[in-house]
Amino acid sequence: MSADNTLLFGIGAPQVHTHLPVDLEEIRRYIERAEALGFHSLWVQEQAGLRAVAGALEGVSMLSYAAALTRRIRLGSAVFLINLRNPIQLAKSLASLDQLSQGRLIVGVGLGGVTRLYEAYGLSPEHRVSRFVEALTLMKKLWTEENFTFEGKFWQLKNASLAPRPFQKPHPPVWFGANSPAALKRAVKHGSGFIGAGSSSSGDFKSKVQTVLSALAEAKKGSADFIIGKRVYLAVDRDRERAAKRLREWFGLFYGQADLADRVAVWGSAEECVERLREIVAAGARLLLLNPVFDMMEQMEVLASEVVPRVTSL
Repeated sequence: MSADNTLLFGIGAPQVHTHLPVDLEEIRRYIERAEALGFHSLWVQEQAGLRAVAGALEGVSMLSYAAALTRRIRLGSAVFLINLRNPIQLAKSLASLDQLSQGRLIVGVGLGGVTRLYEAYGLSPEHRVSRFVEALTLMKKLWTEENFTFEGKFWQLKNASLAPRPFQKPHPPVWFGANSPAALKRAVKHGSGFIGAGSSSSGDFKSKVQTVLSALAEAKKGSADFIIGKRVYLAVDRDRERAAKRLREWFGLFYGQADLADRVAVWGSAEECVERLREIVAAGARLLLLNPVFDMMEQMEVLASEVVPRVTSL
């Protein structure tokens, strides 16, 4: 995918809802319009927390609904915290989703930097890296092998087979969310892509890309076969103060850090947003996951008509 370095544009799914119950018709219109506008992919985030985070819908459920409404657009997660999930059940759910979408799934995985949820899930944060690698290894085996035996530290299986396997062969592409140099090297070793978090700045992203490129060179892995992306929270509005205020409100609700918006989000006129996005492309992004957080349908229309065509005309 994108081996020719074509710039790809994803769009954030309508996953977060401040007013409940959710407006199902509004969600349906947004998803169908995202496909009609030609976006490459529709993306969700992990929602493993136990606090009420603005009515955020669970990711696999959201993508399953989207799969039923669409025929072309790819469906991505950025990212599932697989340590907080049972890898056997997750492998089964994602294989089923890949079948139901006829091979449109991109599986984003991550270790996550916050360990406070481990106790609530009956887990210990100790050995979390080895747990993560073992879980991903087991998922790939379930997707690709029959009647295999797995003797791990955390999971043991005998004569295991998963059916149906994923539609994509050998399995859906696995992209990593990663932060530390060690995690970025794991992304190169075990994955086929890296996607920078929306909560990281463009400067942070640029330095991570350099680490990824160095790891690719060291592994003698072609960069054309490894996709690098970045989630970007943004708001297109000529009234910059209004946009900034609304972004801060959302960041305060979703991340509990209103001032994070000032460091990581993109906002302003279409021209200003284009320039900021071009900086992220110049830093190494080949997929821009555009993520409006309010007036999502209107924002998506403006992005498709006034921003995306200008970013691609580099």
